[in-house]
Amino acid sequence: MQEYLDFAARHPLLTMVWLGLASAVVYTFIIARLSKVKVVPAQEAVMLINKQNAAVVDIRSAEEFRKGHIAGAVNVPNAQLKANNLNLIEKYKDKPLVLVCESGMTTGSAGRLLSKAGFAQVHTLRGGMTDWRSQNLPVTKR
Repeated sequence: MQEYLDFAARHPLLTMVWLGLASAVVYTFIIARLSKVKVVPAQEAVMLINKQNAAVVDIRSAEEFRKGHIAGAVNVPNAQLKANNLNLIEKYKDKPLVLVCESGMTTGSAGRLLSKAGFAQVHTLRGGMTDWRSQNLPVTKR
């Protein structure tokens, strides 16, 4: 234990950086556990879609959506969600929702927004469409 204290005394900047990173990891872990929005891998999303009739909401731009999306997905760009324009998906409030973006990075904030708006079961697709395509899951352009 004394060695750690000696190291911290000799390297205060490294110690602060390490403590900051450790705090960020712990904070992220706790927030993810407490969040009502669950991150699901592609296989679990397929199960939600097939067995629980989950609605897929693609939050990418209309142009990206036209290039390829999950069959049956509804396109509601993230900007519309942020503007609280939920008309297209209001009917899915009591159904499971799977949110999809390109890389899985922007669906978290959209999921929290929908959860606050009263959507009961909100899930985000881990890795987004990039991961979906890499697993050779079906994509449609219609």
